[in-house]
Amino acid sequence: MDYAQALGIFTVLLLGIIVVPGMDMLFVLANALTSGRRAGLAAVAGIMIGGAVHTLFGALAVGVLAQLPMAMFQAMVLIGAAYMAWIGYGLVASSITVTKVGRAAPRSELAILRQGTITCLLNPKAYLFVLAVYPQYMRPAFGPIWSQALVLGCLTVAMQGLIYGALALGAGRARDGLTGHPQVTIWIGRGAGLLFLIAAALTAWHGATLHASA
Repeated sequence: MDYAQALGIFTVLLLGIIVVPGMDMLFVLANALTSGRRAGLAAVAGIMIGGAVHTLFGALAVGVLAQLPMAMFQAMVLIGAAYMAWIGYGLVASSITVTKVGRAAPRSELAILRQGTITCLLNPKAYLFVLAVYPQYMRPAFGPIWSQALVLGCLTVAMQGLIYGALALGAGRARDGLTGHPQVTIWIGRGAGLLFLIAAALTAWHGATLHASA
């Protein structure tokens, strides 16, 4: 797998995990519906800051893993593939629906930005995702880790800004779409799960052949 292929798979996985309705999406919608578009965009900005910090954490993790002996690094790659498969299976088997979007108390935009950042940073699943995924698609063989981290960070922040920003600007329609069409959210989740299963299979194959290509 070359760098372009790795970057393409990462982008697809990133899109899949962001479009699945979850805490970040509902946080954006709740603030946009309660306090308007500016509040919604402040929530998006906070989540984007959190996404940038997760990328930094991923880069540091990759730097540490790259120092491991090949057998240990191979084991970490396979563990990451298994975790991605677990995420994928969970999404495929689940029926994600949104029955309502709770209201958020009116606050200043700075307070919303701060809460969005903290909420994103305190999500333990995000760190597990980073540990499982980043070593697969950010490797010393692809060039300097800092430049790869910059690319993945920009992709993450841009994807969050695009998807969550659109939700903030069209909060009313987005809420109605999520709550009024449960089958759509179910199939979004299952589609994302399928992407994770495919990526897990590709990662496991690569991990199993690391010795042969080393």
